[in-house]
Amino acid sequence: MTFLAAQQADFHMLEARARLRRLQPRTGVDFCSNDYIGLANAARLRRAVTEALARGVALGSGGSRLLRGNDPEHEALEAEAAAFFGSDSALFFSSGYAANAALFATLPQRGDLVVHDALIHASAHEGMRLGRADCISAPHNDVQAIAEAVAAWRRGGATGQAWIAVESLYSMDGDRAPLDDLIAVADRLGAMLLIDEAHATGVFGRDGRGLAEGLEGRPNVVTLRTCGKALGCEGALLCGPTIVRDMLVNRGRAFIFSTAPSPLIAAAVRESLRILGDEPARRTALAALIAQAGRVLAPLGVAVTGSPIMPLLLGDDALTMRVAGAVQEAGFDVRGVRPPTVPVGTSRLRISLTLNVSPREIDALALAIGDAL
Repeated sequence: MTFLAAQQADFHMLEARARLRRLQPRTGVDFCSNDYIGLANAARLRRAVTEALARGVALGSGGSRLLRGNDPEHEALEAEAAAFFGSDSALFFSSGYAANAALFATLPQRGDLVVHDALIHASAHEGMRLGRADCISAPHNDVQAIAEAVAAWRRGGATGQAWIAVESLYSMDGDRAPLDDLIAVADRLGAMLLIDEAHATGVFGRDGRGLAEGLEGRPNVVTLRTCGKALGCEGALLCGPTIVRDMLVNRGRAFIFSTAPSPLIAAAVRESLRILGDEPARRTALAALIAQAGRVLAPLGVAVTGSPIMPLLLGDDALTMRVAGAVQEAGFDVRGVRPPTVPVGTSRLRISLTLNVSPREIDALALAIGDAL
């Protein structure tokens, strides 16, 4: 069988299992995006980009950061981000996927151990696949299992560095990691704690500093803060000790061999950080929408998470896509999520709350989901 024929057969199999993916246009009311506080199309961000162009900020970087691609906007963003989040340093990447892949492929070394939450993002798995450290998956949010994995590794005579990897707010379940307990384990066992703050940055914490606020600046904490969700732009910031930044600049292949992110986007992210501090009403309004959605969606079986991410677990792949299709036909952009993005048997609607919707539209969504079910 030729390559093309084999792929076509694979696609037929995926379609029969209701797992074939296709790109869809943006239609309907936004209950799907990660634009949590409505910055992606904010007038203030548009003005910041216009002003940056007027003062000569380039759209393209022209090369990698280690060649001629290192723009003053990159360095200004990194300095401002480190100060804002309270870390020793920050490093700007083109995407959260690239940042996570670089982090896990570069920092843990041969002889080290990475213990990661079972539901950690695919980009972390990609980095671990490229890296040299041993990796162990721990049950979701099971602090005791993580601690025991590290302790057992030490009892076996291991002398390397232990790394604990979690998301602070999980992208498909909307629940939080027990960060206080995890940092206690990391401190007690001499482990580094890697925290993916992608879905918490801009939404939680003082001035939107995330759920890891208060942990930044510690020598055993590294955080990832993506810029394409609540910050409304694109790219990602890795924050942590200066030695971590230096190691990624010198050893992180995804950083070294990539064209630097757009300086214009760096300028936009700088403005996003200012907006977080200047406009707390955005987070207040989002919290009100989350509370309302919890009241009207809980009777339908939607998980009330206290976060913008509210899944409705349906289990069966085909049922999930039928319900998603019916809700979309009613005018609401809610997507079905199936394996391998989520574990087998947990296909779901992923309902995302943002400032792009109104209280009335949340009520209408609840009616549409009820009808579809």
